[in-house]
Amino acid sequence: MPTNIHNKKYLQDARKELRKNITPEELALWYQLRNNRFYGYNFKRQHSAGNFIIDFYCPLKKLAIELDGSQHLDNIEYDKERTDFLESLGIKVIRFWNDEVNKNMHGVLLKIKEELETQTPSLS
Repeated sequence: MPTNIHNKKYLQDARKELRKNITPEELALWYQLRNNRFYGYNFKRQHSAGNFIIDFYCPLKKLAIELDGSQHLDNIEYDKERTDFLESLGIKVIRFWNDEVNKNMHGVLLKIKEELETQTPSLS
């Protein structure tokens, strides 16, 4: 397994572009996760692993959070490939629909908290 798979240089411009064009749902969730304010956990936004860019990533717990809009209905195979790859690295992936963030932020945050509490800290 390659040791340097995170934040590859060739994806830097794509990550920056995604940060600039943040969706309202990503912005709302990022407000809750940024600056270690979510139970002291550090999250990265638009973090890449291999060829894939993760919406939000907690390195300590190796937890990836993906927000899915309607475009993901057409990308089921791609999302499965991405999840399979990330899980092969020991990264747990949880997904939320944008609608969940809009209508039930408390439930989304509760699920993230539960995952953080069950994930074993990363040694790398």
